[in-house]
Amino acid sequence: MAATNHERVGKALGLLSEGLAPFVARECKAKYGDDWVQSVARMDAGTAQSGKKVSPSDAQFLLKVVWDEWQSVFRNVLGQSERTYVSELRDIRNRWAHQDTFSGDDAYRALDSMHRLLLAVSAAGEAVEVDKMRQDLLRSRFAEQARQTQRKAAVAPIEGQPAGGLTPWREVVTPHPDVASGRYQQAEFAADLHQVWRNEATDEYGKPVEFFRRTFLTDGLRDLLLNAARRFRKEGGDPVVELQTNFGGGKTHSLIALVHAAA
Repeated sequence: MAATNHERVGKALGLLSEGLAPFVARECKAKYGDDWVQSVARMDAGTAQSGKKVSPSDAQFLLKVVWDEWQSVFRNVLGQSERTYVSELRDIRNRWAHQDTFSGDDAYRALDSMHRLLLAVSAAGEAVEVDKMRQDLLRSRFAEQARQTQRKAAVAPIEGQPAGGLTPWREVVTPHPDVASGRYQQAEFAADLHQVWRNEATDEYGKPVEFFRRTFLTDGLRDLLLNAARRFRKEGGDPVVELQTNFGGGKTHSLIALVHAAA
């Protein structure tokens, strides 16, 4: 199953933590010593008042330290672009933690910013892994766009100019004389179950051989006839059948088929 964008961002945040943690620890130790975690935690009023423990491997904590300690620690080793990435990634991490959805564009932007920040702190291994995720996401997006293009092409109307010199259809297809003269009756073109039962119908409806020669046995009609045959032989079969068809005359045609099957 393909990973969701939320899962992609979560996995990339894990890689960001792995790559960012050694860099943050090195720079903060140079400023505050080995107990740098406690030092930066004490300077954070919110953390100090809540008394909650902090983890030096947590993405939220690492990004906050870089942001809060920018002037005193990180401004000399990172540029303004990297500070912008840190600000953006703090927001992305919060969205991910609150189960927000990520569009394809959102996920790509998050992976790209993480990749750039990891390169800036010389976390080459993690940067390579995030870049692979970024490229996989691009391939997935391109593949989906290609599928959408193919679907649109499949349902697009065929356009073009008709070939010249074609004979008009009315000169190729000659209607029946009564149709051409307007003297036909529409009822003559409809099946009449009562006429079939009284043996008064035309051959295409009244004669079983002619009827089934002209009738395409759909799955529904075949199941109906098999059900009736089982019922006739007392081998089961439903005593009541609900007929539903998507075209006019379908139910009458089915009943005529049953009449011929029972004869």
